Amino acid sequence: MADASPRIALVGAVAAAAPPAERAFAEVFPRAQTWNVLDDRLIADALDAGEVTPPLAARMSALIDYALAHDAAGVLLTCSMYGPVAHAVAERAAVPVLAADDAAFEDAASGAFRRIALVASLPIPLADARARFDAFRADRDPGLDVVDVLAADAAGVTDATAQAEAIERALRGAGHIDAVLLAQYSISPAAGELAQRLGIPVLAGPARAAARMRAALEGPPA
Repeated sequence: MADASPRIALVGAVAAAAPPAERAFAEVFPRAQTWNVLDDRLIADALDAGEVTPPLAARMSALIDYALAHDAAGVLLTCSMYGPVAHAVAERAAVPVLAADDAAFEDAASGAFRRIALVASLPIPLADARARFDAFRADRDPGLDVVDVLAADAAGVTDATAQAEAIERALRGAGHIDAVLLAQYSISPAAGELAQRLGIPVLAGPARAAARMRAALEGPPA
């Protein structure tokens, strides 16, 4: 019998990523019980180092293992930069361990789009997201054009409208695009308003990740 209220650990490296993930689970997988497990220096230390170093990866792996050891029915890593750590742990875990962006990456690389803007608010997360997305789509749609967009004015902003305004400004130099892929959970609250402003799909990780977790635990919708 399925757990009536499965505990899903939201393992993160920045506090701002947790609320969007919590809201996504409340909407998409409401019977799940979310649990925040956070090391709020992991993103700052990675930015200082210019990359996710082996010691930082080990710290994130230890957080995931802590959640697994304390009855998590699933783990969602809410920090995009540490996605490879989630993939590594998933290979040995008995429950689903999901990287932040994989489900949104699948949507973006589905073949429905020809030119996508990949958006982040900081340079290192943007470069990291581009490298991971390029690797993800390497054997998928070769015709997809991706343009990197740095929305620096959205950094540290928590209001969804202000985020959407900052991202919209940053997109003005991107040329024609038919979708936007938001590379950070911290800017994902802008997705709905930004889609209304632009009139094109805006793909964000939290809702797609929550849907994938639900499918992993309950099976596909009937």
